[in-house]
Parts: sequence; structure tokens; C-alpha cells
Amino acid sequence: MGPYPDATAVFDIDAIGLTNLVAKLNRGLDPGGNAIGKPTSFVVGVGVNPAAIDPAHEIRRFEWKVDAGAEFAITQPVFDPDQLERFLDKIGMCASRCRRNLALVSVRNAEFLANEVPGVSVPEEIIARMRRANDKSKEHAVAEGIAIAREMFERGPRPCTGRAGLGAFGKVELALQVFEGSLSAARTP
Repeated sequence: MGPYPDATAVFDIDAIGLTNLVAKLNRGLDPGGNAIGKPTSFVVGVGVNPAAIDPAHEIRRFEWKVDAGAEFAITQPVFDPDQLERFLDKIGMCASRCRRNLALVSVRNAEFLANEVPGVSVPEEIIARMRRANDKSKEHAVAEGIAIAREMFERGPRPCTGRAGLGAFGKVELALQVFEGSLSAARTP
């Protein structure tokens, strides 16, 4: 515990506390408010869930994260831009500066996200599209997943100043394909 009489177990800090801790380090202070010398220069990002079961609680927690020093937020994967837009309207323009899109690889992948991953909402129309593509072939399903992720980038609200792409099961090449299509479309006059 050293000079930190209030120190506790590692699991006693939550996302808000960690955000506050890192923001203090960036101001040159340790958890006890003591100077540490040269301040750190961490970029402080937090998670936010536009599909939370209890939106009021999620918004309250997000506001606390911003108050604690969050500089940007990244969402759960977004498959419903209208839902994200409604969420951003509720939290205002201190909003999410980054949203995440995920390239689906199969209907099973879409159904798993929809039914088993808290905070991810996959509309039935997306599942139906993946089902139709999956019925053709695995390759059609992957291509459709990439197309859906690209559409989410294009349809999403403009206050988001960043995008993060994910490939299902850690397949980076899928995320790169999403970005390639989005970047090409953005460059076309």
C-alpha cells in the first residue's frame, strides 16, 4: 500500500474510477493527489452502449465518465443507425466520437450477437439478409456481412468523428475490407 492508505484490491475500480485515475495522471497527479513529476499523456477513451437495456442508467454512467475526463467514447457494434441516432440525441454532442462496426461472417454470427451479447442489437432485417446470403454460400455470407458494415458506416450519424471496424473472430482482413470500401466511397466525387 505504500503511501496510498486508501488503496484496495485491483477489482475495486470501475470504468469511471479508472477514467478519473488516468485523467489525474495526465494532470501530473497520482491517485492521492500527489505530484508525480512529468504528467502522462494517455488518450482517455471509454465504452458506451447505445442499445443498453436501461438507457437512463447508461446515459448517467456516460455523463460520469465524461465528467471524470473521458475524451472519446466507442460503442458496442452498431447494426441499427437509427438507434444510435436516438441515443446520441439523448446524450448531446459531448457524444460518442467513435462508433464500432463489425463485419458479420454468417447468420449464426448475427444471431449469436443478437441473442447472446448484452448491449448489441441486431435488427431482424439484418439477420434476414445474413440468412439469405448464408443460404447461397459461406462466401456470400461474408460478402454480405462486409456490405452491411459498410452501410452502417455510411448511414451512421455524422457527429461521430471516428469509426472502428472489427472482423468477426479477430479476422482483421474483414475489417480492412470494410474500411477499403468506405474509404473508396468517401473519395468518389
